Amino acid sequence: MKRFPGSDARTVAVVAALAAFWLLAALLVGRRQDLLGVAGALLFVLLATVAGVAVTAARQRDPVARPERGKPYVRPGIERSSIDADTLEILGDREAVRAMRERRRHDRREP
Repeated sequence: MKRFPGSDARTVAVVAALAAFWLLAALLVGRRQDLLGVAGALLFVLLATVAGVAVTAARQRDPVARPERGKPYVRPGIERSSIDADTLEILGDREAVRAMRERRRHDRREP
């Protein structure tokens, strides 16, 4: 159920960002240090969060900005390694990682 019919993520992002900017300006100019100032600061954080989430939702729905699913992008000249993060953390030594890669290359060439 939508509260505002026809509103999409971009509209929500723009409205929330404008409201957050206006509230931040009011807080900076007013320099209130009482309960109303704290409530305004909390409302600013809430509006900024809503704007950020709405921007992310708009990017995920936009087919142009969405990258293709499939193979992860690897720059030319860099080979993918089958070493996972846990193995790297356990090893922690560049020489050991280098030796493991050399062993794998050697194993691939032999068949």
